[in-house]
Amino acid sequence: MNSPVVVELLEANQWQRLRSIRLQALTDSGHAFGGTLEAESAEDEITWRSKFEKLDFLIASVDGVDAAMLSVEVLNGDFGATCWIGGCWSDPRFRGKGLMRAMFAYIDEQEKDWKIQGLGVFTDNYSAIAAYEKLGFVKMGDDTASTRQPGKFYQRMIRNPKI
Repeated sequence: MNSPVVVELLEANQWQRLRSIRLQALTDSGHAFGGTLEAESAEDEITWRSKFEKLDFLIASVDGVDAAMLSVEVLNGDFGATCWIGGCWSDPRFRGKGLMRAMFAYIDEQEKDWKIQGLGVFTDNYSAIAAYEKLGFVKMGDDTASTRQPGKFYQRMIRNPKI
C-alpha cells in the first residue's frame, strides 16, 4: 500500500526544513536551478527567513520524510499568470509517487491568487518538461536566454486548471 503524500505550506519558523530540502535539491540537480549549492549553503538564518517575505513554500512529505518542494510567488506574469512557480524538485527516491501532482492539487484548492501558474524550465531538462506537461502546463512564447546560467535557455510554461 502506498503511503499518503502530505503537503504543507511552510512558515518562516520552518526555515530549517526549507534549507534542508533546498540544499538536497541543489546537491542532486544543481544544473536545473539558478542558485548554487555553494552560495545557498552559506546563507544564514536571517537570509532563509527573509525568503518567506516574497515567496510561499510548499513541501510534500511521505511517511514524515520531506520529499519534494516548490515555491509560489504572487505576481502579474506573462500570458496571464497570477503566480510563478519556482524551485520545483522531488527526491529521486520518491519520484513517480505523485508528489508534484499533490502539490499542484493543494495549490488549486487554495483561496489565494494562485489560479494561473507560470514557470520557467531549462530547455534541456526534458524530464521536467514532460512532468509539467502531464500536470497541464503548456509552453508559451519563445525560449529565453538565462541570466543566471549563461549559454542556457529556458522556456516559459503556463497552467490554467480551469481550462
